[in-house]
Amino acid sequence: MLDLAIVEGVRTPFAKAFGALAAVSAVELGRIATTALLQRAHLAPDRIDQVVYGNVATPADAANVSRVIALKAGVPQDRIAHTVNRNCASGMEAITTAAQLVQMGEAKTVLAGGVESMSQVPLLYGPEATERFIRLSRAKSLWQRLAVLLTFRLKHFKPVPALQLGLVDPVSGLLMGGTAEVLAEEFGVGRAEQDAYALESHRRAVAAQERCIFAEEIVPVTVGKEPLMQDVGPRPDQSLAALGKLKPFFKEGGTVTVGNSCSITDGAAAVIVMPGEMARAEGRTPLGYLRGYAYAGLDPRRMGLGPVFATAKLLERTGLTLRDIDLIELNEAFAAQVIACERAAASAEFARKELGRNEALGELDRAQLNVNGGAIALGHPVGATGARLVIALLKELKRRGQKRGLATLCVGGGQGAALLLETP
Repeated sequence: MLDLAIVEGVRTPFAKAFGALAAVSAVELGRIATTALLQRAHLAPDRIDQVVYGNVATPADAANVSRVIALKAGVPQDRIAHTVNRNCASGMEAITTAAQLVQMGEAKTVLAGGVESMSQVPLLYGPEATERFIRLSRAKSLWQRLAVLLTFRLKHFKPVPALQLGLVDPVSGLLMGGTAEVLAEEFGVGRAEQDAYALESHRRAVAAQERCIFAEEIVPVTVGKEPLMQDVGPRPDQSLAALGKLKPFFKEGGTVTVGNSCSITDGAAAVIVMPGEMARAEGRTPLGYLRGYAYAGLDPRRMGLGPVFATAKLLERTGLTLRDIDLIELNEAFAAQVIACERAAASAEFARKELGRNEALGELDRAQLNVNGGAIALGHPVGATGARLVIALLKELKRRGQKRGLATLCVGGGQGAALLLETP
């Protein structure tokens, strides 16, 4: 078992893309989270040895967004920073990269997290339009500029949203929602149970907001004159009737809708990682400890099953079973995907054929699963979600006086990630 302390963790509110946080850049979201985290952990910026952020849609003006965030937050210039990308698991990748840096002796105190402004993913022009814009910029006379302008056609002024491209798997050719449809068909997950799951996610998230659960981890973001204090996604008025009116979005005659899927979202989350021995020597009581982690690969068409493959690998490494786990945070990319994971984990046949196990992985008990709601309600800023899961899990374990938790998610491109966490 690893002995890596997660000293403290914070996140910004999560807001649906093109909404409340649309004007806030990924750099600024990360800076806000970083600054607040250092204050809450009672650490001066010069205590940080390295900074690692996960990010998927790299900002054009901040190619190494982690470095820019670090400097904007006051981390000294001689402290290095780098950015990691494992699609939806980028926030977790940042945390496990921090763990590796500590284990290798490269650093003692690492600030790790994830950030995404999905609102600010740019529009792209195709090669023909790009070539014309370049010629136009190089034209030296009015007549040269007019000559280039006359070669433009309407099609050249129709950009492609890079966000849309990013949500399509380049190997299978499926949108992420299309992979959820694959699992819905394979595991017989119907529309009614997907909508019921989505409704419960909203109910749990709204209840958590009412109890100020998320206020323990959220730092406000001021947009204009008004601070955004809480997540925008949870809907107190959500109902099965409203969910039932939505049409399938990814496949004609399908079952996956925008209502039983996570939303495209903006946000940031970050934690401090240091050796457990050092945290205890400093008299700190960490949020918890990272005890183990695993990543797994699978068919990109079935990417939503990533949590099952990664969890199986993690439990084998640690010698634990799902019965040893008190709470689980499993990212809700799609209701169909979560339900498929439940059925795959409980299936002895799936275990034998897919996982090389003699018995089923075990039951994902909903009384232990995403107890404060998940990404269907809260949203999924792809670079940040992995870090949010870790923070939420450790804080809830502490509130309940429980010991051990599993944070896991599926990863676009056909991967899974799983982290084993413990409270002090």
